[in-house]
Amino acid sequence: MTPEEIAGISRIAAELGARDIKLTGGEPLLRKDVTDIVRLLSNIKGIREVSLVTNGTLLTDRLAKRLRQNGLTRVNVNIPSIDEATYRKLTEGKLREALRGVRAATNAGLTPVKINMLLLKGENENHVDQMIEFAGSIGAVLQTIELEPLNVEDQYYRDHHCTLKLIEDRIAKAAKKVEVRPSMHARRIYTLGKVKVEFVHPVENTEFCLHCSRVRLTSDGKIKPCLMTNDGVVDILSPLRSGKGEEELRRLFVDVVRQRRPFFGGQSKVYVAPKL
Repeated sequence: MTPEEIAGISRIAAELGARDIKLTGGEPLLRKDVTDIVRLLSNIKGIREVSLVTNGTLLTDRLAKRLRQNGLTRVNVNIPSIDEATYRKLTEGKLREALRGVRAATNAGLTPVKINMLLLKGENENHVDQMIEFAGSIGAVLQTIELEPLNVEDQYYRDHHCTLKLIEDRIAKAAKKVEVRPSMHARRIYTLGKVKVEFVHPVENTEFCLHCSRVRLTSDGKIKPCLMTNDGVVDILSPLRSGKGEEELRRLFVDVVRQRRPFFGGQSKVYVAPKL
């Protein structure tokens, strides 16, 4: 999609009530026009925040400043470990480049920086305390994330999936303050001194689905109402390129959202689709 197409579809979403836009990947910084995309999105009426998820390795001081000047609010940086050998094994990248990206984001005012730590059994589940200390040292928030059975082989998922419960229970006992974010899947935020730690565990979590109000626009122009499944995915780019009017495009959005259902629905709670 061109920057203008991304902005056009996002403008329709904003008219229907979307307030925050997060650019994800893949790696969004691979796009040479990423600053143009950010500028167009940040100028959409009703959008209050444009953020971005990156591995940080391409985020130089110059690019971070340009993104900030064009309206980017903050970034999430994917760093599974600050142990260099573990980082290299899991990402095949260089830790120093990712840390340079974190510093660039902080220097540019893209704060609070969130460090995304995908937890993998047998790889980095014992690195959480080290990551908490690192996040505290740079004024970042640590977000530990449960491995989902998406885009990975079944055997890999079985070998590396681990529940966050035991780690979260330990952190909860040590926390000086606990907050709940109702708009973010009723997620809890634990404050340990100056560090905030969040846990994202979507697998078999009815609260995650019942409180979800997110819709994904894929890189090839499809509206994806649920991250966990391809059910209900609808092409909006083709109608846009064929000249369909805004009313038709709005109808596509509304129909997609109204048909969404929680992937992990549970039995005792009622799901209410977001208002449009």
